[in-house]
Amino acid sequence: MTDARPPGADKTAFIAAARSNDAAQFALITERYRRELQVHCYRMLANYEDAQDMTQETFLRAWNKRESFKGHAALRTWLYRIATNACLDFLDKRNDRTPVPAELPDAGSELHYLQPYPDRMLPEDPQESVVARETIELAFIVAVQHLPPRQRAVFILRDILGWPASKAADALELTVASVTSALQRARVTMRERLPARRLDWRSPATHELSDDERGVVKSYIDAHERNDLEGLMALLRDDLRFAMLPDPGTLIVTATDAVDGWVSGGLFQRGHDDWRCIATTVNRMPAAALYLRAPDDPEHRLYTIAVLHIVGGKIVELTGFDATDKPWLGLPATL
Repeated sequence: MTDARPPGADKTAFIAAARSNDAAQFALITERYRRELQVHCYRMLANYEDAQDMTQETFLRAWNKRESFKGHAALRTWLYRIATNACLDFLDKRNDRTPVPAELPDAGSELHYLQPYPDRMLPEDPQESVVARETIELAFIVAVQHLPPRQRAVFILRDILGWPASKAADALELTVASVTSALQRARVTMRERLPARRLDWRSPATHELSDDERGVVKSYIDAHERNDLEGLMALLRDDLRFAMLPDPGTLIVTATDAVDGWVSGGLFQRGHDDWRCIATTVNRMPAAALYLRAPDDPEHRLYTIAVLHIVGGKIVELTGFDATDKPWLGLPATL
């Protein structure tokens, strides 16, 4: 994020706060980096709540290690190093933070722990590489999760943040040769996972939704509020990929099967026929927050958030997330 502070101001103030054990000043300085560090942790972990926890862990570790900061590197670099290693330590302890094979043949894998990232929590400067749309969209986040943790860290530091190999090697306590090798392997995996996407992640990126995307979201919302199954079906590309998270085994790879599943689950039938929706964005992607009013309930209550990947006026990926009890989404609980 940009501000009017001269280069090195944070570094000087941080060293002074560390030497004087000034916890309040320390917190004031490090808080400026919270949003970008949280995005970094999210890319490493694909889970908003885990990213929140690891960002807080980063600040705790930074305070405990404050005397080790000598100012040889930028404060931002030092904090990113701590955050990266906090995430790696977290992943070392968890055996449930890897993609699992999908139940459907040839459907790839599922990421049960994936959570959406609210756009309101992204860093404010749209020029920052950390908020480039191509590097925060769900497909990109999922693809990164297929990299082994340290390979993942190398890829993010080198190809997203633009760190030189020597800097990434120092942060991860690896040799430059190891970092170079890991990056080459990571790029191969990313090309396989994102064959139609560009891989120059640091070049200028799109941030705003297109008119096409806004129009499809409006039609998607209208179809729900009118209980219009045919209208909803018309928005879906035949090879739709649908998943409802965090439920396992919900991955579906055709529009017909997805709609059949929704209908068998009661969509647009009594109890699932009184919808109100609002357009929103998460992960810099178009989305709709769906509110359902149950019989005898005076209010529509937040039910799910549907994140849409739209190509050529059709929904090609629809990822649904349980939106209940997630105040960090910033959505009203009722309408």
